[in-house]
Amino acid sequence: MDETERDTRGLSLDRRAFLRTGAAVGALAAGAGAARAESTPDPLITEVQPWAKGWGDGVDATPYGLPIEFEGDVIRRNVPWLTADVISSINFTPIHALEGTITPAGCAFERHHSGAIELKKEDYRLMINGLVDQPLVFTYEDLERFPRVTRTYFLECAANSGMEWAGAQLNGVQFTQGMIHNMQYTGVPLRALLEEAGVKPEGKWIYVEGADASSNGRSIPLEKAMDDCLVAFKANGEALRKEHGYPVRLCVPGWEGNMWVKWLRRIEVTDQAVESREETSKYTDTLADGTSRKWTWVMDAKSVVTSPSPQMPIKHGPGPLVITGLAWSGRGAITRVDVSIDGGKTWAEARLAEPGEKMALTRFYFDLDWQGQEMFVQSRAHDDTGYVQPTKTQLRAVRGENSVYHNNAIQTWWVKPNGEAENVEVS
Repeated sequence: MDETERDTRGLSLDRRAFLRTGAAVGALAAGAGAARAESTPDPLITEVQPWAKGWGDGVDATPYGLPIEFEGDVIRRNVPWLTADVISSINFTPIHALEGTITPAGCAFERHHSGAIELKKEDYRLMINGLVDQPLVFTYEDLERFPRVTRTYFLECAANSGMEWAGAQLNGVQFTQGMIHNMQYTGVPLRALLEEAGVKPEGKWIYVEGADASSNGRSIPLEKAMDDCLVAFKANGEALRKEHGYPVRLCVPGWEGNMWVKWLRRIEVTDQAVESREETSKYTDTLADGTSRKWTWVMDAKSVVTSPSPQMPIKHGPGPLVITGLAWSGRGAITRVDVSIDGGKTWAEARLAEPGEKMALTRFYFDLDWQGQEMFVQSRAHDDTGYVQPTKTQLRAVRGENSVYHNNAIQTWWVKPNGEAENVEVS
């Protein structure tokens, strides 16, 4: 057996021997950041600590589990001046402080048009009418009897990073990119319900409404409705949260969040689009010449570095550094993410935590031996359609700066030698 041959645990024999020496700890600290040499005994290791001297909480202390107090800062946050009232406002997912890809329901951002309502399962009704063979009304129990599926999708507000059109604005990844979450939804394919009612040949669209005061009516092409839309009643394995549309919401994979109607109450099959006043006035993309792009539902490929970032500075000083972030595409699956530390002059391919899934978040990592130098950190997403995430300059050349929607441009963090980061733009 030579010195590089590995034992059954996957650790080379020569490295195991090396780890037994005191010098190894210091060497590994410099090379891997996984340990550090101590000149004096550490009481956290050598002495019995208070938490090991008595009993902890019993299993009934928190019947519904909550995060430990030490993680109490990982919360959704609002921007008070963003809207006139929180009833029709937004809060932001703390994506800077999360790992993996699944967003805990309690951290997933909210967007309301007339506030989150309370609707009991027993009072829930879903009507399908219009150009159908037989108008139907479903109860919650009716929906549970249909064959169900479970799918993981991201939901992104069309205005996510919208303020960045005019330049670097809010100093935090939570506030610039946090109108997004990624959850595992369980429900009934919308196609099954439409087929139960029987769509007439002249049906080309559906018009969907919610049970809240705003109703948030939206038109969706029938082709999309029959493809992958989901009438969901679970998220991340449990009932939908109140703020996410309990007891039933619509999922429209890859399309802007305002289409994902919450508290879903009615689906009307129509022969043409029925546009609500809000949809016509707000959810269009105004271009530089004053014209507007309409029906821009799909969320194009996008990515962002979540750490280091303004809310996640580098605290350990020079040495090994893991740059990480999220990538997604409403047109398909992420196939590659590049990372730059010099503002886009040069790029290197990051590693994906797992192969990208269609219409779902993908986590990426880039391992770096940081020497304390100034960095301009960026990420660039590629999806399986061949689309490559554009720079802000490239996007503005096509769209101008008048819109607040569909900004999927590359984000830049200026990481300073002290590890702090700031939202900036580079030419």
